[in-house]
Amino acid sequence: MKATPLRIRDVLRIEPRAFEDERGVFFESFNARAFVEAVGHAVEFVQDNQSVSRLGVVRGLHYQLPPAAQGKLVRVAAGAVFDVALDIRRSSSSFGQWVGETLSADNRRQLYIPAGFAHGFVALSEDAVVIYKATAFYSPADERAIRWDDPGIGIAWPLAGTPLVSAKDMAAPPFQNADTFA
Repeated sequence: MKATPLRIRDVLRIEPRAFEDERGVFFESFNARAFVEAVGHAVEFVQDNQSVSRLGVVRGLHYQLPPAAQGKLVRVAAGAVFDVALDIRRSSSSFGQWVGETLSADNRRQLYIPAGFAHGFVALSEDAVVIYKATAFYSPADERAIRWDDPGIGIAWPLAGTPLVSAKDMAAPPFQNADTFA
């Protein structure tokens, strides 16, 4: 497993070692020992989630507040997405900044997004199956969102046309009005 810090160093691109031959491909999508070594500290995942999104669907930017704040390990099992992490930690030098990475079944890349970030993605393929591990259970009382297209953030979404966004995500507040982390 190869772990590469992105522009916001706490967000890591994870690339598993793949073994490919005429039969197909084998790789470990997760290995706890290798993951701890890659991130430098223990991480306990307690829940796996999966979504299927059509081309042009935008989901996010979602997060949970403490005590239910979630770190996530995101990967794509089919298709492709542009995945985004927005730093919402007021104490961070990268507060209000975002990073994005194309994740696909073909490139097998994963994104580790620690607690303190809002997360979202846009589907780049006809159907994108996104699987992510979370470090805390879903908590409706602690769930929050930030408007995905807030010009104050300026995320460069690779959109081809008008995206499909849920009513709930369209009603999310802009970053300046969002609940953030200390």
